[in-house]
Amino acid sequence: MIYSLIALVLGYGLDLFLGDPSWIYHPVRIIGNLISFLERQLNDGNPAYHKKNRNPRSEFLWGIVMAVLVLILSSGTVYLLIWGAGSIHPLVGMAVETFFCWQLLATRSLKDESMKVYDRLRVHDLEGSRNAVSMIVGRDTENLDETGVTKAAVETVAENTSDGVVAPLFFMALGGAPLGFFYKAINTMDSMVGYKNDRYLYFGRFAAKLDDVVNFIPARLSALCMIGAAFLLKMNGPHAWEIYKRDRKNHASPNSAQTEAVAAGALNVQLAGDAWYFGRRYEKPTIGDDDRPVKPTDILRVNRLMYATSLISLAVTILMKCLIMALV
Repeated sequence: MIYSLIALVLGYGLDLFLGDPSWIYHPVRIIGNLISFLERQLNDGNPAYHKKNRNPRSEFLWGIVMAVLVLILSSGTVYLLIWGAGSIHPLVGMAVETFFCWQLLATRSLKDESMKVYDRLRVHDLEGSRNAVSMIVGRDTENLDETGVTKAAVETVAENTSDGVVAPLFFMALGGAPLGFFYKAINTMDSMVGYKNDRYLYFGRFAAKLDDVVNFIPARLSALCMIGAAFLLKMNGPHAWEIYKRDRKNHASPNSAQTEAVAAGALNVQLAGDAWYFGRRYEKPTIGDDDRPVKPTDILRVNRLMYATSLISLAVTILMKCLIMALV
């Protein structure tokens, strides 16, 4: 188990300094391709949702089948690869697990992608900033103004501090890279089929609910680590705690507003509110107080907050891993 701990720390370091090099075909893309393939076979190939007399139960059950297959193949493959490499030599196994731990984390890529938005905003290239932010958010971006683009980037960094950094660390601490990929597969399914539209309303429901369950603890751990980071960076820590307590439930998801509320309080801005998805406007509550307008420099500040949160969460997960090792 000590090799797994070392792999986690090394993977974190590789992500921090190298990010996601374009020359590596990311394992999560393979998971995404698997989800797309199974969805076409089990949902698109099934004309049920095209009919007036749909069978929600059938669609829901096929969604469960897809989820189970994706989880078994994703985490099982990683486990077998690490086990096979470890059977050659423990250090070979550790090297393979280090690679997978690296690929599970998104600290550097979150910063890099959000900075592309900031760079376009800095030179007042609104169209370029809309295009850049469309790469990291699910909402419609073509009609966003500068404030809307900036808010979208800040919200994405804040929310994905949990999904892309703290949650993978948490699951890797519990079960190494295989459990980390179990989580990442759930998270990827939710991002692809977890929508409440006509196509995925029933088929993607199981994946969406499963994502809510597995993120329940990590989202709250992320928020607490981020509050600590706000104090550490001398941002508005007391306000971060206050807004977290007040607005952490201001989202349809039980988890998404946890870190967004902390970030809004730490930065003294208001986030969330109404947004457009697939050409339709969705009314959403706001998060935080409208103390001042959101500015492009807030992207820089939320990235600092995300980095500090990742370091605190790394320390927490190392402690978790050590306690697990001591108990077993």
